[in-house]
Amino acid sequence: MEITFHGAVRTVTGSQHLLSVNGHKILLDCGLYQGSRKETYERNQHLPYNAAEIDVLILSHAHIDHSGNIPNLVKSGFRGDIVCTYATRDLCAVMLRDSAKIQEYDVEYLNKKRRKQGLPPLEPIYTMKDAVECLKYFIGIGYDRPYRVMPGVTVTFFDAGHILGSAIVALDIEDEHSKEHVRLVFSGDLGRPNRPILRDPAFVDEADILLIESTYGNRDHDTLDDACEKLKNVINETCRRGGKLIIPSFAVGRAQELVYRIHQFIESRDISPHLPVYVDSPLAIEATAVYRLHPEAYDEEVQRFLEESNSRDPFGFDMVRYTRSTLESKELNFLQTPAVIISASGMAEAGRILHHLRNNIEDPRNTILIVGWQAPHTLGRRLVERQPKVKIFGEEFELKAQVETINGLSAHADRSELLNWAGHLRRKPRQTFIVHGEEESSLAFAESLQRELGFENVHVPMLGQSFVV
Repeated sequence: MEITFHGAVRTVTGSQHLLSVNGHKILLDCGLYQGSRKETYERNQHLPYNAAEIDVLILSHAHIDHSGNIPNLVKSGFRGDIVCTYATRDLCAVMLRDSAKIQEYDVEYLNKKRRKQGLPPLEPIYTMKDAVECLKYFIGIGYDRPYRVMPGVTVTFFDAGHILGSAIVALDIEDEHSKEHVRLVFSGDLGRPNRPILRDPAFVDEADILLIESTYGNRDHDTLDDACEKLKNVINETCRRGGKLIIPSFAVGRAQELVYRIHQFIESRDISPHLPVYVDSPLAIEATAVYRLHPEAYDEEVQRFLEESNSRDPFGFDMVRYTRSTLESKELNFLQTPAVIISASGMAEAGRILHHLRNNIEDPRNTILIVGWQAPHTLGRRLVERQPKVKIFGEEFELKAQVETINGLSAHADRSELLNWAGHLRRKPRQTFIVHGEEESSLAFAESLQRELGFENVHVPMLGQSFVV
């Protein structure tokens, strides 16, 4: 049995891990790599394996860095099953089409420039047609329900508590070569305990081979109470200045949590019940609709809140507006009173958030609130660093708005939470692989597992590196 790491090693993007066992090939995740434009296009366009040889894809969750290259996989010859939870399938139906729309738009924009330079046109990594085509290969299964993906290999999903439908993947394998039973566990992206909306991450008892994420493997988050208190204070302080609060947000997971938190503040009158809140992201709106379809995934806190507030919808209240059309989005430019605008993308690299930043970044009454991890070289990272001037749509703007950051709303487990989760294994894995983290974070977490939990054979793979397991 052999595993090769084709993405999300020593970085947090492009999750793809290829397992070869019993003459078959199982792909864990098929995410888009996100980085500089040229490197991103090359890496995503050319898969590092023969797609037609992959027998099955097992998908941990719907975030684009885990699912986003599935249409290209199918376009390149994959014809197997894509096994995931029901909610992940529903989210992918929304997110992959949105990703295709972005691919087509970006290439159209680039080709205008290339024509002027006499360069040949580029093709999108995949199209809307490809995104729709791949959906026929999805198979949904429930949590805690073993499912045989091929002879000698059974998958079981456990709730990862990261976003709706996110799963810890457990593969129970009868290895024909070694004549032994092997359990391989892939954490996917682990969520955090005691967060709203979704249940806490499940613990897994056994793992012979462990692949574990390390996004925050070298640091701990602020407490959730501190994060909520800061969110409330930032909203009220911005309103007192007569400004607008602009929040770049990931459309799936983070946007829903922000709306739910603001709903709580309004019910408790910690903020004004008359403050307009706009969710200006078609993808976030579609994703929120999927969240509404899966109340079985809600935790006890949400159920209790809905009962006590006499509300049927955690994501709906009097002053929230979901702006779907471009015309509605443009109307927000003329707001003269305090408001909250939640818009994608979360790293401020594309989408409607760029228009809101352009129109509000030079007004000191306004606040830009960063609520998630920002990759290097993104506009979001430049805002976090409070660079005095930033470019938006190629035009330079002075950063005069206030910039605040909240780390405690992260949907990723921090160092202590990752160690606690790994510590629930009844016996230590014989091999552990640290994935989905920047190099510094992954190396630090590998050391913590060895020093604090006594794990042996802990590896931080390089891109393309293979291991016999």
